Amino acid sequence: MSKTLLQINASLFSNAGVSSVLANEFVANWKQRNSQATVISRDFAVEPVPHLTAEAFQAFLAKPAERTASQLAEAAYSDALIAELKQADVIVLGVPMYNYDIPSTLKAYFDHIARAGVTFNYSANGPVGQLTGKKAYVFASRGGLYAGHPQDTQTAYLKNFLGLLGITDIEFVYAEGLAISPESKQTSLEQARAAVARLNAPVAESVTA
Repeated sequence: MSKTLLQINASLFSNAGVSSVLANEFVANWKQRNSQATVISRDFAVEPVPHLTAEAFQAFLAKPAERTASQLAEAAYSDALIAELKQADVIVLGVPMYNYDIPSTLKAYFDHIARAGVTFNYSANGPVGQLTGKKAYVFASRGGLYAGHPQDTQTAYLKNFLGLLGITDIEFVYAEGLAISPESKQTSLEQARAAVARLNAPVAESVTA
């Protein structure tokens, strides 16, 4: 059975952004190993998801038969994004850090796909994600050094949000210190690319006698 990969690049600089470069490199290598796979790509620098409005949110809450024409359009847009996500076995996020946070376009996307009763349900023990069994890869680029420090607000947020949807198998690759010096940038990119290569390396199969 062929797989489906959903790639989302959130850099303002499209394919020129470091997070996009790493994500694109991973996906290109992944496609070589999964030649029959389907790849769905979204570049928020080219086609950004609009920020959530009160009308869109009300459209999500309203029963389909009671939605206005504009609410039907809002719900259909969200439904299409969710359908892509449901179809995907693998999710790849290219995420730069802007002012200690994820890009606002990525947050807008998250606001359109986090829908109670659709991608998660509320229970007495808290939310229960409905999109289980998926693997996520996050390629994060930062000008400074943040991984493992309180200033890294992205990692915890992304884990929490994806976990809300039921996606808990997540790999992070960081390219940090990109703005410190040319030497720091080069070293970080080399390390990140080595991590990409390791992620794409074939898994050795155990042999039993």
